Amino acid sequence: MPDWVKAGYSEYAERLPRECALHLLEIPASKRGPNADIARMVRDEGERLLAAAPARSQLIALDERGQLWSTAELAGQLAGWLQEGRDISLLIGGPDGLDQPCRDRADQMWSLSRLTLPHPLVRVVVAEQIYRAWSLLQHHPYHRA
Repeated sequence: MPDWVKAGYSEYAERLPRECALHLLEIPASKRGPNADIARMVRDEGERLLAAAPARSQLIALDERGQLWSTAELAGQLAGWLQEGRDISLLIGGPDGLDQPCRDRADQMWSLSRLTLPHPLVRVVVAEQIYRAWSLLQHHPYHRA
């Protein structure tokens, strides 16, 4: 990832307390050749994503077909996730999206936007939005709206 992505993600992840920590686990993208079988690549990536998620974690798939949440709604979701005490696994697909079994297994689907966003930008936006939602729950002045 470019340095700006690493810096942006770290900026927000490091602000979060231990009880709401973000842990990034990257699943390497498959090598793409001129005659790549895209469907197989997406399927393989999906299998690796699901295998990497902790066994009892709640799966949240980031997908353009998911629910659009306002900041206040995301804060409510985060409060519920924290109260349940389960690990949360945010599944972010590669350039060709999430495999259908990932969406099927997800407990919830979250859409950041109806726009298609590049993976590096999604990483930063998700970290910032989780931090913003947490700051709203804590009555921290970061979220001023």
